[in-house]
Amino acid sequence: MAFALTGRFRGTRKRIGKFSGSIDGIGDQALFYWRAVASAPRAFIHYRKETIRLIAEISMGTGALAVIGGTVVIVGFLTLFAGGTIAVQGFASLGNIGVEALTGFFAAFINVRIVAPVIAGIGLAATIGAGSTAQLGAMRVTEEIDALEVMAIPSIPYLVSTRVMAGMIAIVPLYALAVTASFIASRFATVVIYGQSPGVYDHYFSTFLIPTDILWSFAQAIVMALAIMLIHTYYGYNASGGPVGVGVAVGNAVRTSLIAVVTVTLLISLAIYGGSGNFNLSG
Repeated sequence: MAFALTGRFRGTRKRIGKFSGSIDGIGDQALFYWRAVASAPRAFIHYRKETIRLIAEISMGTGALAVIGGTVVIVGFLTLFAGGTIAVQGFASLGNIGVEALTGFFAAFINVRIVAPVIAGIGLAATIGAGSTAQLGAMRVTEEIDALEVMAIPSIPYLVSTRVMAGMIAIVPLYALAVTASFIASRFATVVIYGQSPGVYDHYFSTFLIPTDILWSFAQAIVMALAIMLIHTYYGYNASGGPVGVGVAVGNAVRTSLIAVVTVTLLISLAIYGGSGNFNLSG
């Protein structure tokens, strides 16, 4: 370490400096996340109208995004086609071993535990999250956030905590739509396209659809929304370097949030279902 701090080993000194900067960045993010979550009650009390406005903006979108219905339509279409893909792959794979009747089980099991949460998280990051990063980044580079601080308006409760709460509230109906769309697409593909009996599909689907799995799936979606909104607001709030810096911040936020989506899915699945999956298929 002593040699690294001198000028003799520049490569080692550079690597140590990068490592130290990474540790500082993690600390800055943790502090920002804590302040954003701790300021949520204040934002709910003093900036309720702003929170309601953000919920409407997040759900239906603004500008060009509002023409197609905003996040509601985007998440709905993503999960719709994902559910259809599950039915297609499930019917073909199970048909190879002569048990294509279990496609209903396949849809009820995989859609709830994996497909719907992950696809909804990706859609959330690509729409709500990226939009929040761009908005806050534009406000940062144009010094609007500094102007709020000058006017004695706390920027984190007003800009960050309100968006975090709006995202967590909006994800509940959005995710309900996502799960419903995945179920409808799976049934349509299996019954209408492949011609399986509706009674057979509904029997296995209702038999293996566990209500507690749906509740845990909603909890997973809420945790994803919290992680996504915190990550995107952090990168937007700390953007720098003009319009180019805002674009870089959006890219970094999307990459980080996608990692957070799959990480949350893995950790919550392990915590809830364990290594065995909490599932037994028997005759």
